[in-house]
Amino acid sequence: MRFMPHTSSDLAAMLDVVGLENLEQLVEHVPAELRAKAAIAIDRGRSEAEVAREISKLAGINSGASEFTSYLGGGYYNHYVPAAVRAITARAEFATSYTPYQAEASQGTTQAIFEFQTLITQLTAMEVANAGMYDGASAAAEAVLMAHRLKPKRTLVALARALWPDYRATIRTYLSSIEEIEILEVPFDSTSGATDLAAFEKIANERLLCVVTGYPNAFGVIEPLGAMAAMARRADAIAISATAESLALGLLKPPGELGIDIATGEGQSFGLPLQFGGPGFGYLAAKMAQVRQLPGRLVGETRDRDGRRAFCLTLATREQHIRRERATSNICTNHSLCALAATVYLSLMGRGGLRDLAERNVELAHEAATVLDGAGIRRRFTGPFLNEFVIRVDDATKALRAAEARKILAGIALGRDYPELSDTILTTFTEMNRTDEFARLAGALAGVR
Repeated sequence: MRFMPHTSSDLAAMLDVVGLENLEQLVEHVPAELRAKAAIAIDRGRSEAEVAREISKLAGINSGASEFTSYLGGGYYNHYVPAAVRAITARAEFATSYTPYQAEASQGTTQAIFEFQTLITQLTAMEVANAGMYDGASAAAEAVLMAHRLKPKRTLVALARALWPDYRATIRTYLSSIEEIEILEVPFDSTSGATDLAAFEKIANERLLCVVTGYPNAFGVIEPLGAMAAMARRADAIAISATAESLALGLLKPPGELGIDIATGEGQSFGLPLQFGGPGFGYLAAKMAQVRQLPGRLVGETRDRDGRRAFCLTLATREQHIRRERATSNICTNHSLCALAATVYLSLMGRGGLRDLAERNVELAHEAATVLDGAGIRRRFTGPFLNEFVIRVDDATKALRAAEARKILAGIALGRDYPELSDTILTTFTEMNRTDEFARLAGALAGVR
C-alpha cells in the first residue's frame, strides 16, 4: 500500500484546477447504485496495520490471475519476465526520465534507444528502425501513412482480413481523414486460415498503395509473406508486415528476407508483463532508402569533439521538432521504458536463447493440439502455426464458461470479430504452460461439445 500524502489544501487546489467542488464529482457519471456497492466502510481511527489487513481481506474475495491456468493470447502473451529486466528498468535514471529533448545530454537514454533500434533491425532483417511506437497497431497504421508519403498517387490500401481486428480498426482510424484512400480487406482461405493469394492478386494493380499482413496472423497461422511481398512488388506497391507475437521472429524467417518493405509489430512479448493489456510498445523498421519518411525519432551514433563514442538524435521528423505540415508523424514520444525492457530482455536471451524459447513455444502448442485432437477437439485451420491456433467448439461462450469454472482461461471467442467463426476459440500456449495441464483443458472443453 502506497502512502499518498495529500492534504486538504492539496486536494482543494487540484479540484480548483479541474473546476470541481469535491472528489465525488469525478465519478458522478457512474450509476449511484454501483458507487454505493463500491464504497469501503472502514471506521476512522483504525491503525495502518488494521486498514491494510481489512483491504487485503476484501481483495481476497476476488479471483487473481495466478489462480487460473491461462491460454489467453490474441495479441498479448504470457511470457516469463526475467528478474534482471525489472531490476534495470526500475533504476531511477531510467524509470523517471522522459523524452530526451536535449538528447546529447542524455547519453544513457539515447544509447539505450540506439541499442533497441539495432536489436529491432537484427530481429526483422531490415536496415533501419526508429526509436519505437506506442503499440503494434499504431505502428502498422504509421507504416501505412509512411507508404502513402512514399507513393502519394496510389489510393488503394489492402488489409488482410486475418490481420488483428484492433490493427485493422486503428489503420482505418488513421486513414479516415484521407478522402482519396480506399481500404479493401483481403479474405482468408477458409481451409488454411491464411490470406487468399488469388483474391489479393486480383487487386494488386496500379492503384495498390500497400498491403498489410499479419505474421503470424490473428488465427496464429503463418502467412505466405514472401508470396504476398512478391505480388506487391510486381504492382510497385509497399508490403507491410505486422507481428503481434514477436517471439515468432526468433524462429521464423525475418520479414526483411521475405521482401517486406516495412516491418512493424508489438514488442510486449519481450520482457513486459500483461498488465491488463498494456503498456507495450510498437516497433517499425524499414529500408535505408525510406529513412526520410520514417515516423518518430531516430537515434544515431557519432563522435564528440574529443573523438569519444557518442549518441544523438539523427532524425526527429515529428511535429515538435519541425513545421507541423512537414512532420512525418504526430507521435509525441515512444514508450521508451518499455523499449528499454525489451532491449534488456533481448540482450539477455541472445539470438540462440530467443530461438530456443520460440521452439519451446512451438513444441508446447503442437503437443496441446495433439491432446485436444485426441479428445475430439479439432483445429479449425490447417495452416502452419507457432504457439496459438483456432479450435472448433459447438458453443464458444458455454465452453469458455465451463473452462473458467475449472479455473482455466481457455482462450478467446472469435465470433465477435469474425461472425463466420462463431463456433471457434483462439487458444495460446507459451513456456508458462505445462504439458500436464493440457488434459484438463481438453476435458473442460470436451464436456460441452
